[in-house]
Amino acid sequence: MPVGAVIGELLPSAIGVAISPIPIIAVILILLSRRARANSVGFLIGWILGIVVVTAVFWAISGAADLGSSTGPSTAASWISLVLGILLLLLGVAQWRKRPKAGEVGALPTWMASIEDFNAIKSAGLAFVLSAANPKNLLMFVAAGTALGASGVSTGTGIVALIIFTVLAASSVLLPVLGYLFASEKVKPWLDDLREWLQQNNAAVMSILFLVLGVSQLGKGIGGLF
Repeated sequence: MPVGAVIGELLPSAIGVAISPIPIIAVILILLSRRARANSVGFLIGWILGIVVVTAVFWAISGAADLGSSTGPSTAASWISLVLGILLLLLGVAQWRKRPKAGEVGALPTWMASIEDFNAIKSAGLAFVLSAANPKNLLMFVAAGTALGASGVSTGTGIVALIIFTVLAASSVLLPVLGYLFASEKVKPWLDDLREWLQQNNAAVMSILFLVLGVSQLGKGIGGLF
């Protein structure tokens, strides 16, 4: 399978990780804190490591399980896509039910209140956990790793695809950090407004995201089985 086709398979999952509001809100809070520069770089490194490590693990597992070849995904890979699609749809419904009612203010996780006191190492650890241990992201990493393993591509092509996937998936954290590092005075004014919008619309954004990705995975699974 050409590298372009592999990237096309990975693109929905990369977008799903990229537009997840919680890590974006976390990096915005870090950029508004006292140790913005060091902590934001630490957060970015941890976020990237989480994406690479978990996706690579599922790529290795799916490759060892022989989920595909150069001719296409196996029946097992199609069943995995089908199950992932169902799980994502269920998550989408759950997130939609959690959205704030009219007039309510969206709630943030309580741990975000302590971000102000973090150092670079704690920021990197937080990012790694948000990336690697978040069940919502795990589903997307499973989908990406399975797609790589089922594609039948060479190791070199797979690494190129993984790098591109990582850059796309990390872009929503990467861009604010780079923007702050190189043009902090221009970036600061809109950070708080963006944080408030994401806080209020977190559940709605994630529900739509999961529904779209769920339908995509269901389509891949059904297409491979029938």
